[in-house]
Amino acid sequence: MKYIIIGNGVAGTAAALNIRKTGVSGDITILTDESYPFYSRIRLIEYLADEIDEKKLTIYKDIWYEQNRIRLLLKSPVDSIDRDAKEVVIASGQRLKYDRLLLATGGISFVPPIPGFDKKGVFTLRTLKDAIDIKEYAKNARKVLLIGGGVLGLEAGNSLRKSGHPVSVVEFSTRLLPRQMDPEGAEILKAQMEDMGFTFYLDSKSKEIAGMDKVEALLLEDGREIKCDMIIISAGIRPNARIAEKLGLKLNKGLPVNDRMETEISGIYAAGDLIEHRGFFYGIWPASAKQGEVAGINMAGGDTVYNGTIPSNVLKIAGVDLAAAGDIDAEGRFESIVKRDKEKYIYKKLVINGNRIIGCIFYGDPEGGKKAIKAIDKKRDIGNIESQLRQWNLEAL
Repeated sequence: MKYIIIGNGVAGTAAALNIRKTGVSGDITILTDESYPFYSRIRLIEYLADEIDEKKLTIYKDIWYEQNRIRLLLKSPVDSIDRDAKEVVIASGQRLKYDRLLLATGGISFVPPIPGFDKKGVFTLRTLKDAIDIKEYAKNARKVLLIGGGVLGLEAGNSLRKSGHPVSVVEFSTRLLPRQMDPEGAEILKAQMEDMGFTFYLDSKSKEIAGMDKVEALLLEDGREIKCDMIIISAGIRPNARIAEKLGLKLNKGLPVNDRMETEISGIYAAGDLIEHRGFFYGIWPASAKQGEVAGINMAGGDTVYNGTIPSNVLKIAGVDLAAAGDIDAEGRFESIVKRDKEKYIYKKLVINGNRIIGCIFYGDPEGGKKAIKAIDKKRDIGNIESQLRQWNLEAL
């Protein structure tokens, strides 16, 4: 049996590992257009801040692939797939046979059609190469501007702030982190980051990146001009669906798969930031890892299903812990238990529906966040401990 996996991220690597864990003796080949073995995209911001070097980003070194009898082909972009011959065609022209195929091509950074986006000094951050390029260019940059106030953008900005760069953020939304923070929590986050030296332009739309051949400023739709000589666009990700589309597979938010991670073509599976499952597109590491695991087991002849992942993020924003999960209820539709301390930059929220916690925000209290996320995941009945939760006694969880 020959297994080919297109993509060397967490989904593809988890699939390869779980194929091997089932005990099958078939050939496993991973194809990637990148130049590096499996590394942590999550820690790229630490690399930007000079807190770790390139080697420490690597999760699995060459010896791991050898021990698990997995062939990794770096710098091997896939051109197309011949579904009738069951062959993957690499850009070099080489053709590789497969019996089971996994599409784990991940996501690509979304770049809005802003005039001037192709000027020198404009970057996105998705890969290690992106981080290397940003780090090198930043050595000669003075003022950095972020288009997008999402998690990755703020973290990248904070890394460059640590190296002495003033950082401005232009965000189309009326608040920062709209997926992880409600309006009140976002205001506390904004205040703390402003104290760190960030400048924010919320509810603002980019009109044009100005400059001759390189970045000199960002022009806003309202006429304001923000001087800068380096821009990082962090406007979200989109599925990297080029190969899937060449196969004739139809896309919605992502590439639809069933609970076994199969596409509509027999023998071809998909997982990670490429896919949509039960109408939901995740775009987060834990979901990709689990999807890769399920795909790998089923590709090897097993029988397991993916039942979804509770959308959650446990991360640091500018060095401050943030945990958010489930329905954060930014619109105020449900009952909530809230605790805030603006002076200490703490914001905690439990969203209640009936006898269950359905969402939470914990800014500045990571341990409490972990307990709440576990209760959401387990769908715990809190009827008998709700009074304790209202006093913020989370030990009851």
